[in-house]
Amino acid sequence: MPGSSRRLDAAAMKAPPKRLLIKPAGMGNLRMMKLSLRGEYALRALLVLSLHYSDDVVSIKTISEEQRIPKKFLEQILNDLKGLGAVESRRGMRGGYRLARPPEQITLASIVRHVEGAMAPVGCVSEWFYERCTCPDEARCPIRDVMKEAREAVVRIMERVTLAELCERARRLQKPARKVADYVI
Repeated sequence: MPGSSRRLDAAAMKAPPKRLLIKPAGMGNLRMMKLSLRGEYALRALLVLSLHYSDDVVSIKTISEEQRIPKKFLEQILNDLKGLGAVESRRGMRGGYRLARPPEQITLASIVRHVEGAMAPVGCVSEWFYERCTCPDEARCPIRDVMKEAREAVVRIMERVTLAELCERARRLQKPARKVADYVI
């Protein structure tokens, strides 16, 4: 049917163009800015510990159930966070974990760097995990210049946000949305 193909072509012309996404074969440094499941779980576990900061300790079972994190994986993550000095543990029947420092003193940047490594889209702009890039003149590379801006923006936010602010955001987001009266006089 000639008429139906014209309709399809007209519809296709009105649709916004699709962006071409190119997935590099090795992914390389592009993974550096994506938070892994381990990083996400670490932040979520620390959020629970921050929300319960005034409590003595929080059991792994409680954290696991509240955040739907597998217990064995959570144990590994919390042990790793002990190395950062972010959490302390107590053994036994009434054991569990708690923050080693007040939530106001622990930034998201410190956690992400400890668990993930660099917060940079390419290794040549990382201040903590620098890697030489392949461009001929690193100092005059416009791509590196843009990637450095991106890293600085991410770092600025992550350095500013503490676990205490994360708790405030969690509490604010848990409140029911206010309904606006919809009437006309």
